Amino acid sequence: MKIAVACDGGQVTEHFGHCQSFMIYQVENNTIINSENIPNPGHRPGFLPNFLNDLGVMVIISGGMGGGAIEIFEEKGIAVVTGARGSTDDAAGNYLKGSLESTGSVCHEHQHHDECEE
Repeated sequence: MKIAVACDGGQVTEHFGHCQSFMIYQVENNTIINSENIPNPGHRPGFLPNFLNDLGVMVIISGGMGGGAIEIFEEKGIAVVTGARGSTDDAAGNYLKGSLESTGSVCHEHQHHDECEE
């Protein structure tokens, strides 16, 4: 299984589409066995969910995310966790422990000064 965490400098980003990169964690037997940082190829409507799906991602973790992206991820069977904060390693580890739950934070503004609400 692969978990993607939208990040800026090793920290979970507030808005997934505007992140610098995605930390991709390869998981086997509920243990992270490898991680890779992949630069964000660009924010275009509908592109990033398909891009991450093509990489084999099964879980996406972010601070917030637009409703359209959430819908696409859910259509593809990818679990969406929003409202995460802190380091990407902690977010992925807490998800695996079952202690990271989605707050349902949805971003309504697609500008660099986003206000993400629950």
